[in-house]
Amino acid sequence: MQEAARQIMDALDVETFFVCSCEAEGRNLMTGLLKSWGFRDVDIVYARHEGPGTRVRGRAYIHRPSDAYGWLQSGVAQGEGK
Repeated sequence: MQEAARQIMDALDVETFFVCSCEAEGRNLMTGLLKSWGFRDVDIVYARHEGPGTRVRGRAYIHRPSDAYGWLQSGVAQGEGK
């Protein structure tokens, strides 16, 4: 898993359907889930309440612009990872 995480260019998206009472609750559940997995820089990129719950897509940023990209350090950008 650690090897794969070093190859992520920018962010990891996770989408699921939470059984909850409103969109705000679904957003809070996704934010809490991503943070419980150890991600600190998280966002909600989509949320829509439908019937018994909310479909939510959360984004955990691994790298922001100008960060020290792990995939550059591993040589993948130069074609060495093939």
